[in-house]
Amino acid sequence: MNIESLKFAIEAGLINEQELENAVEVARNKMLLNMHPYKIWQGKNGDWYTYFEDVHKGRKLKKRKNRSDLEKDIIDHYNDCSGNPTIAELFTEWNDRRLELGMIAPSTYDRYIRDFNRHYKDFGKRKIKSVSKREYVEFLEEQVAQYKLDSKAFCNLKTITRGFFKRALVRDIVDYSAEEIFCRLDLGKNSFKHKFKEDYQEVFNDTEMSVMLGYIEENLEPTNIAIGLMFITGLRVGELVALRNEDLGDFYINVRGTETRYRNENGKSAYTVKDSTKTNAGIRTIPIPSKYKWLLDKAKELNPSGEYVFLNTKGERMTGNSVRTRLKTLCKKLDIYNKSPNKIRKTYGSILLDNKVDDRFVKDLMGHTVILTTETHYHRNRKSLTIKQEILSNLPDFK
Repeated sequence: MNIESLKFAIEAGLINEQELENAVEVARNKMLLNMHPYKIWQGKNGDWYTYFEDVHKGRKLKKRKNRSDLEKDIIDHYNDCSGNPTIAELFTEWNDRRLELGMIAPSTYDRYIRDFNRHYKDFGKRKIKSVSKREYVEFLEEQVAQYKLDSKAFCNLKTITRGFFKRALVRDIVDYSAEEIFCRLDLGKNSFKHKFKEDYQEVFNDTEMSVMLGYIEENLEPTNIAIGLMFITGLRVGELVALRNEDLGDFYINVRGTETRYRNENGKSAYTVKDSTKTNAGIRTIPIPSKYKWLLDKAKELNPSGEYVFLNTKGERMTGNSVRTRLKTLCKKLDIYNKSPNKIRKTYGSILLDNKVDDRFVKDLMGHTVILTTETHYHRNRKSLTIKQEILSNLPDFK
């Protein structure tokens, strides 16, 4: 029966409008009860129980004296969710959907949840329609101050905020976007925490790099070889541990994948390899300097008949965390300021720029989309304080 026919039947008295509304409500309530994912059971004490979804706890137990009251709670819960869900429910819906559609990696999915729980743990319990634009503005400004966010961390907060607002817009729950909130924020450069690190904290100088590679040459253990390859290729640590034997050429390395971390079904950290890099520009081929071709050859000998180049002592693929731990150990052993694998990558980028390598070539080797990224975030002064003193001492005006 089409709408016109239904309207005619009601006006002609063939169908009782109230009875029709009641029947629709009964059918809708039955549908809502059927979509409830948890069973309803009666305890030994005579009370009735079920679970409700809880963004923070996973699920929450609900109890009522009789089944009809419990079913009413279930119906009210889903009616409320459909028309005015909480911020947390919208965020979960947005985040889950993006993961299911393959729009984000499991590691990104987990990071969004961590960011949400950090900032929206309490605020996220509110119904989205009950929050005014002013409250959103003040909340976001307070988060910057409370957690002393830098600009990058604030961008992450904006991403999840923009995400649940997009979901609310798609469902016609709100009629404005997160951008209307962001444009009202009263934040300046001084609002954000500025992280400053000295050059010696950010890159390995000539002496440190020489000492490190010298030690590696004398101690050709798999993790050491991995660290050595990072110095001469500028590989990200995730790209390094994702290398397969087929990626190693005669004098070059093909970068085709990266390691990603996610939370498994038990809530524990797990690692996997995805056949793509951080960005499209990350898919690249890196030639090996002739002086260090021996290091590439040593890598080829590690697991020639297996899939991955670098294995741990259990015969499993080595993780990026293993490389980080070993590098920390080597820095301590060799009396070098502790630096992460990303500082090796910054060292590589600085060497390229210091030696006036063509911008396009630098960009390609680093796997960056634009050269400005390398120049802004990866170029640091690698000269030690002693070398700097010698340079100044040899200037004509200071002799």
